[in-house]
Amino acid sequence: MKQFARAVLLLSVLALGMAFPVAGQGSTLTIATGTDIENTNVFSVTASPSFTVLDHIYEQLFEMTEAGELLPELAESITALSDNEYLITLKQGISFSDGTPFNAEAVKANLDYALNADNAAPYRFLMVVADEPAQVEVVDEYSVKITTSIPFAPLPAHLSHSAFSMVSPAALAQGADFLASNAVGTGPYMLSAWNRAEQVVLTRNPNYWGEQPQIETLIFKVVPEAGARIVEIESGTVDVAVRIPPADIPRLRMNPDVEVMITPGLRTIYIFFNTTDPLFDDVRVRQAFNYAVDKEAIANSLFEGAALVSEAPFAPGIFGYTPQTPYPRDLDRARALLAEAGVAEGTSVVLYHPTGRYPQDALVADAVRSQLADIGINVELRTLEWPQYVPHVRRPKPENDIQFAMLGWSVPTMDADYALFALFHSSSHPPGFNGAFYSNPEVDRLLDLGRSTLDQAERQAAYARAIEIIWEDAPWLFLYSEIQVTAVRSNVQGFVVHPDESLIATGASIN
Repeated sequence: MKQFARAVLLLSVLALGMAFPVAGQGSTLTIATGTDIENTNVFSVTASPSFTVLDHIYEQLFEMTEAGELLPELAESITALSDNEYLITLKQGISFSDGTPFNAEAVKANLDYALNADNAAPYRFLMVVADEPAQVEVVDEYSVKITTSIPFAPLPAHLSHSAFSMVSPAALAQGADFLASNAVGTGPYMLSAWNRAEQVVLTRNPNYWGEQPQIETLIFKVVPEAGARIVEIESGTVDVAVRIPPADIPRLRMNPDVEVMITPGLRTIYIFFNTTDPLFDDVRVRQAFNYAVDKEAIANSLFEGAALVSEAPFAPGIFGYTPQTPYPRDLDRARALLAEAGVAEGTSVVLYHPTGRYPQDALVADAVRSQLADIGINVELRTLEWPQYVPHVRRPKPENDIQFAMLGWSVPTMDADYALFALFHSSSHPPGFNGAFYSNPEVDRLLDLGRSTLDQAERQAAYARAIEIIWEDAPWLFLYSEIQVTAVRSNVQGFVVHPDESLIATGASIN
């Protein structure tokens, strides 16, 4: 379970100090999260808070380091047999927590389940190219072959995504309803209890094939308000608190019983425009909103500079990243574009936003509301509990009436295909991830090229041009990339916050 993280990422974590046993007495580690999980079906969830919990139960064939290096996890190796064929050799002697053996048949059962369109797995597209799903073949007990209809450059990286975790075939056979509230994996922990909107409790898997974690029980406690999470970490009722507002860093650093971890992130925060909405089907309106919102001010005032103003539709450090010039705040230009588009002053729009999911998300939404008022746009803010939020804002046509909505997107595969195909290709319209209903034939062509050629220079060029077009088309209000701030009790050692937002407790201990 991301065992590389203990070696690779601990260098980016601030040193943890003296012991102060409070919340984690015995062998229980309590983590205050901002949101509940969606469910326990790893094939149906879509958000990092869910994957963060489930990644302690489930494992993947491969892991992706922060540097973009693909490492084996349940697999032993991957070999390219040709431009569109891969042979995966599996580790032996591993069982799921229900005793079912992990082998090639289990891998095929899982990948076939994810690729079956009837199961509506949201990340199915990661193993589909040219509208054809990959074919999975059992070679022998511990070898599988994956074949795609054409070359598919990012496929190995995609196999590291949590959406392709390995689930016990016995659990798979019981269907989606069973999977939604039961979790049976090969990982170091097992699901003990899930009290919806309150907490998820995991207990150590006594038969885990790898190194046994020191912590016996993990509790993911749902604490939506950042202020409440800070109170809990200061009082010692939790051991870890996520998504700390940067303004509170100095206060927490004054506390000898708390350490602050600052981790660069792979997540971009954005507000997508529904480009089929009568207001936002005009590129001039979308550009006007981008000119009206001061992203520098948001980064400086709400994040104390601990956010990077977006220069592309995804975060720096990912293959294919090509920076653009951010839209500067230019109210005159914004008003002129609205006038050209025939948008009257006083026009009202509804902005959906989450609360507690991303750092300062509600405050960012309110800042956007306030700044759009400066160009005569009246914004009504609406929110929902996180498990209901994403399905609501990504409803398919014709029931989708969202005008614009805030979301974030991380790129754990470290590849632009994952960053762009899901969010801007016309085949990814809701219930896919392209909430903007954005369509541009040239962007489709470039994104198809980027995933089907094995020439990295050609891929880079395709993504660079696609990003230029997307930036000009402005299907999003481009905002910023996150920097993660996490508070940890000083008696906790070895807890890791990965750039992909995974919270990794498998190597943690409490003094």
